[in-house]
Amino acid sequence: MPTAKDEVRHLLDTLPETASLEDIQYAIYVRERIERGLREAADGKLIDVRTRSKRA
Repeated sequence: MPTAKDEVRHLLDTLPETASLEDIQYAIYVRERIERGLREAADGKLIDVRTRSKRA
């Protein structure tokens, strides 16, 4: 299993050479949010959009 540092290195390799620190931070943030969502989906913690609409 890759370490966090390995994952960040791979992410940096996918960004353009001109990426700013802000671009890098955003890319890390987006990846973390996606991974969290995938974990929640796997754990059954998602709410169906129809159910959510009824709660609003």
